[in-house]
Amino acid sequence: MLKKNTALFASLAATGALLLTACGGGGDASKSTGSAPSSSAAGAPAAADGAGSMDLAFKSGTARQNNAPKNTGDWANAPGAPATKPVQRKWVQLSAAQAGNLNPVVVNGAGFTLYRFDKDTASPSKSNCSGACATTWPPVLVDPRGKIFVDGVQPSAVGVITRDDGTHQVTIGGWPVYRFSKDTKPGDTNGQGVGGTWFGVTPDGQKSGAPQEQEQGQDPAEPQNAPASSVVLFDDANFSDNGPAQGVAGPGCQNVARPGVTSSLSASGSLKIWSKPNCKGESKVVSGDVADLAAIGFDNRISSVKFG
Repeated sequence: MLKKNTALFASLAATGALLLTACGGGGDASKSTGSAPSSSAAGAPAAADGAGSMDLAFKSGTARQNNAPKNTGDWANAPGAPATKPVQRKWVQLSAAQAGNLNPVVVNGAGFTLYRFDKDTASPSKSNCSGACATTWPPVLVDPRGKIFVDGVQPSAVGVITRDDGTHQVTIGGWPVYRFSKDTKPGDTNGQGVGGTWFGVTPDGQKSGAPQEQEQGQDPAEPQNAPASSVVLFDDANFSDNGPAQGVAGPGCQNVARPGVTSSLSASGSLKIWSKPNCKGESKVVSGDVADLAAIGFDNRISSVKFG
């Protein structure tokens, strides 16, 4: 599962651009303490640390949908080039997604999984990861007057704190968020459960992962039987990332943005795929991951999907 799922969910009309060269914004702002998750509407300026020093702007949708310039922001780590040091960016993207067995989990604009640390605090927001820790787990940093693209994450759940070194770290649900240096490609979740303290972060700041879902009564022996609410569609078989993946989310019937190109799919439950828009034409019920749609006679035929 670690290689498969790079697409972004919730908004899911487009996938964040991947694989571009590293580039980071600089800049600093007057130092302050604490955090203030913003309640601003998307597109409105957002204050940070309760001082207004950051003057951030939230933008609804992905960086690509908002025409972010290439070689900036989260479009920074090509496959095989892990994050190895904190870099403050001109913009960051926070997208609700599925990565590996984590669903939902927040990923950045390049599709890399974001994590939270149990030894941090959310109220008040405080990072306790610095020095060598911050090299292994680079914090997600944003420039003053930067942008945060929110895609399936509520702006009211997002905030920014000033770290001890003066840089500005993004928080979700009050929890500071990080990359993991050993995640080398989009969709990797190698940081999940490390030390019993690092977990993928959900769009509301909770821990992502199966243990939390099981506590809510889910039967882990039959994870694929329940109806899916989202699916990742890949242009090539075996979940290949050669082309842009498509994320589609329910409820009900949903048309595919790029019909007739899907050769494999990944979902956390069952759904029906259709050969024509608006859930018409021929159909098949699938459950979970399908590595090669040609095996069921549906290669390059999906035009719409139905959840529930």
